[in-house]
Amino acid sequence: MGKVKSKVLHKTKRVWQYIFSFLKWVFIALITGAIGGGIGGLFRFCVDIATKVRHAHEYLILFLPLGGLVIVFLYHITKLSENADTNLVIKSIRSDERVPMLLAPVIFVSTVITHLLGGSAGREGAALQLGGCIGEQVGDLFKLDEKDMHICVLCGMSGLFSALFGTPLTATIFAMEVISVGIFYYSAFVPCLVSSLVSVSITALMGLEPVHFALNNVPQVDMWSVIKVGFVGVGCAVMGILFCLALRVSHKYSAKFIKNDYLRVVVGGLLIIGLTALMGTRYNGIGEDVIHSAFQYGDINWYDPFMKILFTAITIGFGFKGGEIIPTLFIGATFGYVVGGAIGLDPAFAAAVAMVALFCAVVNCPMASLALSVELFSGGSIILFAVSLAVSFMLSGYYGLYSGQKIVYSKRRARFVDRNAK
Repeated sequence: MGKVKSKVLHKTKRVWQYIFSFLKWVFIALITGAIGGGIGGLFRFCVDIATKVRHAHEYLILFLPLGGLVIVFLYHITKLSENADTNLVIKSIRSDERVPMLLAPVIFVSTVITHLLGGSAGREGAALQLGGCIGEQVGDLFKLDEKDMHICVLCGMSGLFSALFGTPLTATIFAMEVISVGIFYYSAFVPCLVSSLVSVSITALMGLEPVHFALNNVPQVDMWSVIKVGFVGVGCAVMGILFCLALRVSHKYSAKFIKNDYLRVVVGGLLIIGLTALMGTRYNGIGEDVIHSAFQYGDINWYDPFMKILFTAITIGFGFKGGEIIPTLFIGATFGYVVGGAIGLDPAFAAAVAMVALFCAVVNCPMASLALSVELFSGGSIILFAVSLAVSFMLSGYYGLYSGQKIVYSKRRARFVDRNAK
């Protein structure tokens, strides 16, 4: 009888441990998601306003070097390293490294400056850094231990990502998947999902709509459509490698040849001004109008993806702040539109497929990419999206936007490799 009673007590204790953990993380995620939704919504408002002001006053591009000086000054005065970026947040999940609290306001202001003055960048890089800061501060508030702090940081990342894109499922899976390729942080599933849902609900109350595109001409799934989207996936793998290399080379050689941070950012600003004078304002800022144009059979040029790579590599590589995901979507949409028309796929559908496949190539997150295809395009012909992103994922090798990301398992074989993304 004693052994039976002991087993019953042990099982009862285990049940209560799960219930307590569930309630604890739901509560923490509710708070993290609410804060993330509010800050994420405000951040999205500020970037949108900055973009509208820049469109209305195109001469603001002339002040880009001055804005760069302000950004570098903010990082110097707060003693934040140039490497205090998304990679730092990613590395903090696998170590006891902390995300500096000052990173949140500095990356917020710096990203808005970049968009206001015409730098080519996204906003999600700042969102992931903001989310990491929020997660750490909430974790400190509840005095979480090191392991729980890592989950709280993931919770913050998913909440901010969801706030910006309105894609809670993608945000949840992305946070769990992006840290270590080949490993899912399943323990973060409940908190990340709750945080994402709360965050997107907050932004909805603020009047911000989720990102969504309508596809009217979705092809039937047959041998030829599978081959065609597979071909698009091959192209996206190549474009993904090219984009990652461009960012890496721009950062490496600008720092090598221009040692002074202030001078480097001024040179980068002048280069963007010169390119804008030659090519127009099409590649400045986020470029959402061009992305939407691809789904409305608008005017897309064959060189659009390459010019966006060039503009973004200079902007980010020379010291301006922002994200790389929305430029990735721009590159994917324009590349897919051009290639789709050439191989007999509906251009708008090919743009959608390439957006997702290129996202997968540069972040190495196939499950998050599949979720993105559903939330952005309502899941039409999901198998075609899956084929393209699977091809892109494998052929992109160990390249990625985030050098802090670990490739834990090989993409080719069931083998442990444990290396950083290139």
